[in-house]
Amino acid sequence: MTLPQTMTQIEITQPGAPEVLQPRQVPLPAVGAGEVLIRVHAAGVNRPDVIQRAGKYPMKPGMSPIPGLEVAGEVVAIGSGVNDFIVGDKVCALTNGGGYAQYCAVPASQTLPIPEGMDWVQAAAVPETFFTVWANLFDMGGASKGQRALIHGGTSGIGTTALMLCREFGVKAFATAGSEDKCAAIRQLGAEAINYRDQDFVQVIQEKTAGKGVNVILDIMGGSYLNQNIAALGMEGRLVMLGFLGGAHAKDVDLLAIMGKRAVITGSLLRARTREEKASIAEQLREYVWPVLEAGRCLPMIDKVYALTEAAQAHTRMEGGEHIGKIVLRVD
Repeated sequence: MTLPQTMTQIEITQPGAPEVLQPRQVPLPAVGAGEVLIRVHAAGVNRPDVIQRAGKYPMKPGMSPIPGLEVAGEVVAIGSGVNDFIVGDKVCALTNGGGYAQYCAVPASQTLPIPEGMDWVQAAAVPETFFTVWANLFDMGGASKGQRALIHGGTSGIGTTALMLCREFGVKAFATAGSEDKCAAIRQLGAEAINYRDQDFVQVIQEKTAGKGVNVILDIMGGSYLNQNIAALGMEGRLVMLGFLGGAHAKDVDLLAIMGKRAVITGSLLRARTREEKASIAEQLREYVWPVLEAGRCLPMIDKVYALTEAAQAHTRMEGGEHIGKIVLRVD
């Protein structure tokens, strides 16, 4: 396959507002051992991209400075040691950065075939959110059939994915949101909606569960919600942190409540996980979730699609907080 010498990618010219995202012409990335080179047709936009653009994401050595954590496209080149894919395969992948581009090199172990019937946009909206939800809600959080879960930010890409998978696997879900439109979307996904602007989610949880609380909470708020989250947990409940929109530090933490409930507080950054850990998550998704997607269930909700060169508008949309579901960049 003849490939071009250069491509368009979106660079963060300096930390700042969405306007710092600018297209640049650069050489194609080299494909290394254990990697595939993907011609990107669509790329997902995620909250870590926004945090990275603002200069607030903890970037470890070796992380790509180019945003974009998930892509969908065609395999156009294969590195040594890769036996699971061939040129021409249609795939989606969890990247290590670099997804806002026409081509992206990705570890083959983080690459999966696109489920039958999905288009490029839908497929690009799968990897980051499904990897994150599976690893945190079902693996670390231990959510399982018959349990109860509380999802904060229920209409985000992570939130909608979590609610669909809860419904699929028999987990009773509650979710918070800040408008009636968002609460309606949550109810359509089979969950109990809690409008945090006029409802106390702890009180709602206690009433709806007859005081038992929830087994697991998926939280994006951090410090500002910590004590309330502990109050909403049931015995031996798990609080899994995904973000810190409400601050990375908590004051006056009720340690006695944690001890009394034998609660577990944990969390993770997907991007910081090792290649082996990401490969393990990919295998679990292929076993448990891919058959669901192949059957046409739990397909990602798409909020809006922008051109690659409209990445700044996509970030503005995300920061505005009005989106329901995933924001995607169309590359081709």
